[in-house]
Parts: sequence; structure tokens; C-alpha cells
Amino acid sequence: MKESSVKVTFAGNPLTLLGNEIKVGDKAPDFTAVGAGLIPVKLSDFAGKTVIIAVYPSVDTSVCAAQNRRFNTEVNKLKDTVVLSISCDLPFAQSRFCAAEGLENIKTISDHKDLDFGEKYGFVLKELRLLARGTVVVDKLGIVRYVEHVPEVTNEPNYEASIALVNSL
Repeated sequence: MKESSVKVTFAGNPLTLLGNEIKVGDKAPDFTAVGAGLIPVKLSDFAGKTVIIAVYPSVDTSVCAAQNRRFNTEVNKLKDTVVLSISCDLPFAQSRFCAAEGLENIKTISDHKDLDFGEKYGFVLKELRLLARGTVVVDKLGIVRYVEHVPEVTNEPNYEASIALVNSL
């Protein structure tokens, strides 16, 4: 995997992002991740819908948990939109977290197996083999409309910006 020019830190320490640098206006690359029950899930499974891809390192951290809770709440307010919440956590851990938190509106998927999403969208943290925090919005035509790599991985994403963009589509 090639190194990205995007810069991020984790608790103030610089980390290297790997993968392709996805940009607004690009055709969103299809990717395969692993969903509940170890079933493959592809971006193309949601063709014709607006997709918010909520990217985070691990569901077992407070910031990642807060991110999942927030998108779970927000998606109900958005028309014809699905939230794919992706990390390198095992699908079992993601399902356990969602069940414990009562999160039923987001679809958690795991990139643990092949890092297919992380490589195609430039979110792999080289030093940790986890995904960086960020948000990608793909419109109903499969075009990338918003990309955020959160500069400090321990901070939450800019929910307002991604949600405002979805509402403008």
C-alpha cells in the first residue's frame, strides 16, 4: 500500500496513512467488508441511496462509541440515507456493542480481513493496522461528495458538515 500525503495524529503522535487518497468528485470505489454473521457487505449493495461511511479505529473507545451513537441518532433524520459504520473490529464486537447500546439504525461493517475499504479510501493507519477516524459521503449516483480525515484521531468528526452536505443533496 502506498503512503498518503494526508497527515493525522493519535494523541499528538504523527501516524502514517496508507492507501489511495479519495477526493470529492471521484467515483466511489466499491469495496467489500464483513458484516454481522460474517456476511460480505459491499458499497454497491446500497446503490441508489446516499451513504455516509463513518470510519473509526475501534468501537471499544469512548470517542468511537460516541461517534456511533451520534450517527445512529442522525440517520433517522436523513432521507434515503444509510450509515455504514466501519472499523477493523471483529463483526462480533461490533454487534455486541450495538446490542448493548441499542443502536439499530447504523450498519456496522468490519475491514479487519482485507483492509479493502481502508486501502481504497486511504484510511489505514500504518503503525496500528487500524482505520483512522473520518467520514465519507457518497451520493445516490456513487460519487464522493464529502471526505474528512479527522486530523487528531482521538477527536470526533465534524458531524454538522457531513449531515449538512447530505441534507443539501
